[in-house]
Amino acid sequence: MSFIPGVDKASAGISPLSAVAAAAAPAVASGPADAADNGTGGIELAAVNAYYHAFRAVRDVSLRIRPRAVTALIGPSGCGKSTLLRVVNRMHETIAGARVEGAVRLDGIDVYDPAISPVRVRRTIGMVFQKPNPFPAMSIKDNVSAGLRLAGERSKSVLDGKVEDCLRRAALWDEVKDKLKQPGTSLSGGQQQRLCIARAIATEPEVVLMDEPCSALDPRATLQIEELMADLKERYTIVIVTHNMQQAARASDDTAFFNMGDDRAGYLVETGSTAQIFSNPHERLTEDYVSGRFG
Repeated sequence: MSFIPGVDKASAGISPLSAVAAAAAPAVASGPADAADNGTGGIELAAVNAYYHAFRAVRDVSLRIRPRAVTALIGPSGCGKSTLLRVVNRMHETIAGARVEGAVRLDGIDVYDPAISPVRVRRTIGMVFQKPNPFPAMSIKDNVSAGLRLAGERSKSVLDGKVEDCLRRAALWDEVKDKLKQPGTSLSGGQQQRLCIARAIATEPEVVLMDEPCSALDPRATLQIEELMADLKERYTIVIVTHNMQQAARASDDTAFFNMGDDRAGYLVETGSTAQIFSNPHERLTEDYVSGRFG
C-alpha cells in the first residue's frame, strides 16, 4: 500500500515515509549517509535516549540496522530492548510520561519529524508482540484486513486478494483457507502468531519489529516462525528481540548486544554480523553473555 493515492510504493521506488515527508514538508530530506537505503527499510538510530518520566531506560544508543535482513537484539532482561523497539515505531510515546531524545531515521527520514503522522509510522514499521494477540471479536479474515479497512479500502476483491496473499506469505493459508470466518482466537498459539504477522504485513510495511515472538510457542511453532522470518526478509527489514541465544544464532544476520549500566539504563555494548558476535566478539562482556556466563 502506498501513502500516495494511485502510486504503488514498490513501483515508485521510494519509502512511503519519504513520500509523506516530501508532500507535507518539502524541506525534509535524507542525509547523505542514508541515501543508499532510500526506500529499502534501512534504520538508523542516533544518540537515542528513552525515558519513563525521570527514569532513563535507554542510554545514548546509536545503531544502524541493515535493510532486508534479520537483526537480533539480545541482552539481559531490563536492558531496554523492548523499549527500543517501541521507540522505533513511535509506540513509546503512547505511554504516559514517556519521551525520546535523539533521532530515529527510516530511509533517511526522521520518523519523529512533526510533518509525519505517528499512525503512518506505525503502518510503515509494523509490530508483532510477545504474546499472540488476534483481535478477539474478529474472524481470521477480518484480522488480516483490519488495517486495510481502517485505511479506507472497501473493495471486496482487493481485500480478499490481500488476505490470501498475506496468509500465504505468513505460511498460514493452507491451514486456514477453509475456515476464514472462524475467530482468530480459535487457532493454536503458533497459528495465532503467524496470523498476527499476516496482519502486520497487510499494510505493506517496510519494517517488521518482533518482540520475543516465540517465547510462548513450542519448538515446532518456533521453527515455523524462524523459517518465516527467513522468507520475509526478502521483502522486509526484520528486527527481533530474543532471549534465546540459539534462536539469535540460527535466525538472524546481524546481532546487537545490550547490557544494563549502573544507572539501570540499557546501552549498546557491541553490534556486528551474527557470526562475528557469536564466534569472535570484540568485547569480553559480549563473550560472557553469549557463552552463558551471565544473563
